[in-house]
Amino acid sequence: MEALYTAVATANGREGRAVSSDGQIDLPLAFPKSMGGNGAGTNPEQLFAAGYAACFASALGLVARRAKVDVSEVSVTAEVTLGKDPADGGFGLAVVLRVELPDDLHGESGAALVKQAHQTCPYSKATRGNIEVELVTE
Repeated sequence: MEALYTAVATANGREGRAVSSDGQIDLPLAFPKSMGGNGAGTNPEQLFAAGYAACFASALGLVARRAKVDVSEVSVTAEVTLGKDPADGGFGLAVVLRVELPDDLHGESGAALVKQAHQTCPYSKATRGNIEVELVTE
């Protein structure tokens, strides 16, 4: 793979800080209240959700441009769930990607673009076969 960009970030646990090497990210980290934390910071799942949603929207834009389709009004919401993994007793992730398409792209043509984006998106490639990712077209 030819490197185009490398992001560098450092974190010191779920209750600490996450800082990028360029200073663009400098966030407190905390367990969410639903997991017994104080919720006074972000968490890895929120950061992953934001990254996946942005990446998927970009991939959708790429495949749509190739198909000469306007998806400028598209919105992608990633729901990242942390749960217990029954296979090993540890933890695992699952993702639901909710893609809000313009009215003229509802149906098979929009669903086809979303599936193509799922094949193109680097986050989708990285998670394929590792975690469940559900695509929901709205």
